[in-house]
Amino acid sequence: MDLLRFTTAGSVDDGKSTLIGRLLYDSKSIFQDQLESVEKSSTKKGLEHLDLSLLTDGLKDEREQGITIDVAYRYFATPKRKFIIADTPGHIQYTRNMITGASTANLALILVDARNGLVEQTKRHSFIASLLQIKHVIVCVNKMDLVDFKEEIFENIVKDYKEFAQKLTVSDYRFIPISALLGDNVVNRSNDMNWYEGSTLLHTLENIHVGNDRNLIDCRLPVQTVLRPHSKDYHDFRAYAGKISSGTFKVGDGIMVLPSGLHSTIKSIVYNEQNIDLATPPMSVALTLEDDIDITRGDMIVRPNNQPNVTQDIEIMACWMGNQTLHQSKKFILMNNSSECKAIIKEIRYKVDINTLHRIEDDKKIEKNDIARIKLRTTRPLLTDTYQKNKNTGALILIDPDSNQTVAAGMVI
Repeated sequence: MDLLRFTTAGSVDDGKSTLIGRLLYDSKSIFQDQLESVEKSSTKKGLEHLDLSLLTDGLKDEREQGITIDVAYRYFATPKRKFIIADTPGHIQYTRNMITGASTANLALILVDARNGLVEQTKRHSFIASLLQIKHVIVCVNKMDLVDFKEEIFENIVKDYKEFAQKLTVSDYRFIPISALLGDNVVNRSNDMNWYEGSTLLHTLENIHVGNDRNLIDCRLPVQTVLRPHSKDYHDFRAYAGKISSGTFKVGDGIMVLPSGLHSTIKSIVYNEQNIDLATPPMSVALTLEDDIDITRGDMIVRPNNQPNVTQDIEIMACWMGNQTLHQSKKFILMNNSSECKAIIKEIRYKVDINTLHRIEDDKKIEKNDIARIKLRTTRPLLTDTYQKNKNTGALILIDPDSNQTVAAGMVI
């Protein structure tokens, strides 16, 4: 049984948490004590119906304010598939949490309030999903019960979204009219929207084909640590441990270590204290080599004929999450896999108008939640691929050395 990771996205109060609660409730994936707790809380709030959003809004502030703040992960399964849901916040000030939740997703559920149509956060989250190379998007037009289940309203929103999404890199869009509160077209078909001939949301999630996003071609093993036990049984043991980002490693393969350029051959592969012949992503392994060469944390083991970019000048699309305005020449700590170094902003190329996706080249004042293309210069060479080619080696974060806060998530281009 395969696993599908998906995230919810959209503006605040579009019904993301209620939709997830409805999925869990109608698919009978809720424990009795959870259901009793939700019933008690709903009654306490004076509601006539179950407030299903409480199934994911676990923080005290979330329950009191009726909003999602932190990313809530939920697991459920049907006879056809297993699911991990990342319920992300809609408020603009919590955009960083949305990026965190969406970064590991195979699919995004973009919710749109049928009364309001596309708003700025809908477009922002859609653009971020595109930047994160999420290839499948299901646009759920929610709260259809509040617009009398009118087909015309649904079709207008579909038209507007398709027009906006022309510049995005998403390859597969689905559109479903739903009412998360009443359950229409979530797990069971709606009796009030007979004009809709497509599948329900759960049926779509169970059957959508999500291709294997593992890159088995480009061999990349960022070294996290060097293992030297110095024990009686392993007196001369030396292995290089890390999590395989991409590619396949086999015993006997010739390898190259970057940035030194030294060559060797894989002598053995250790996984869970067992020797294996073949390792694939995302396994965490330790490699021993035929030659005793100098390797340290931050180096990368690759194939000689398939190497990443080795450069100190990097261009990224950055989602700015800092409270302070981003300025040119600002210095940061850059983290990319197991590598860490200092970096400086060499140039702000442009920022993106979220509503039109046009480039804004005459206003380079980057504020919180802006998305911009910037050029970085690092103090030492980084080993990267484009994010489109490799999500692991093409992703990085920027940390403010003064506050030690993560202020940007970047995708190498």
